[in-house]
Amino acid sequence: MTKVNAMISSSRRKSRKAHFGAPSSVRRVNMSAPLSKELREKHNARSIPIRKDDEITIVRGTHKGREGKVTSVYRLKYCIYVNGVNREKSNGQSVPIPIDASKVVVTKLKLDKDRENILERIGKGREAAKKVQEA
Repeated sequence: MTKVNAMISSSRRKSRKAHFGAPSSVRRVNMSAPLSKELREKHNARSIPIRKDDEITIVRGTHKGREGKVTSVYRLKYCIYVNGVNREKSNGQSVPIPIDASKVVVTKLKLDKDRENILERIGKGREAAKKVQEA
């Protein structure tokens, strides 16, 4: 079987190098999270890069079902921190637990002008793709 795209490597080594050596701008896109069903219908977009102050629900792992607001997006570690998702250390100190962006669903977006433009652009692209498919 031949490769679909000869310009893209399927090497594990190169994929890992690209992932862990990615600049912040690429990591932002890599740290996208799917939207909830209601938001998906409303904005005609499937996922969006996660950002601080988005409200999310955790859908995988030991914290499944927990909801909260994103307190920080730690691009260097490819994780997000959610308000209220923390554990007690043996000395009584409370530390936040890192969560992978792909393991959450965005339930409420922090919208500003730029973000609305992004959603609009994604929606237009999806509509165009749908028209091409129908034709």
